[in-house]
Amino acid sequence: MVEPPYDPELDFHYRIFNADGSEVSQCGNGARCFARFVTLKGLTNKKDIHVSTAKGKMVLSLQEDGKVRVNMGEPIWEPSQVPFTANKFEKNYILRTELQTVLCGVVSMGNPHCVLQVDDVKTAPVNELGPLLESHERFPERANISFMQVVNRNHVKLRVYERGAGETQACGSGACGTVAVGIMQGLLDNKVQVDLPGGTLIIEWQGVGHPLYMTGDATHIYDGFIKL
Repeated sequence: MVEPPYDPELDFHYRIFNADGSEVSQCGNGARCFARFVTLKGLTNKKDIHVSTAKGKMVLSLQEDGKVRVNMGEPIWEPSQVPFTANKFEKNYILRTELQTVLCGVVSMGNPHCVLQVDDVKTAPVNELGPLLESHERFPERANISFMQVVNRNHVKLRVYERGAGETQACGSGACGTVAVGIMQGLLDNKVQVDLPGGTLIIEWQGVGHPLYMTGDATHIYDGFIKL
């Protein structure tokens, strides 16, 4: 949802609602679509669009090749700010469910993410384990669950069970959280190609103290009207 800015130094305020009606603080794919939408509708002619969200600020940059690059801000690792119940930050946490016990990384990209490494995303129990972890008691605001297959240090395959939406074709903030966790755990380099069922994203992060960047497509499909 596009709203007027609450800060004179910003261009717009950006709000996100899931399919179940719940409002969330961040959506990476939505951010790229937001940039494409306000440009197509003539609401701005800027190449760098500054927006606020419920939990911070973002810069959406339109590239010459038609892609959109988003400054997603710094990953948040402090458990209380994710939010996630833990005594201290760790690179790996153990979570127990009725299905299995898993080792995972936890981070916030403006919304909570739980990242598991799997051997093959095609056979990962996304729709069985996903909902159990999404609503796990250690995530008081629920979480997005990412199943990551590391192809090499610059390439991962990913499936995501999204909070309030179930498995989706692509999750931009999930890709960001996944790469941040992978880098923090020493599995990935600073620039990573993320292949999701719905497309490919490029994620870049230079490490703690630096913002994370996401680059990908945002394609106009159709215009429509909804009666409310």
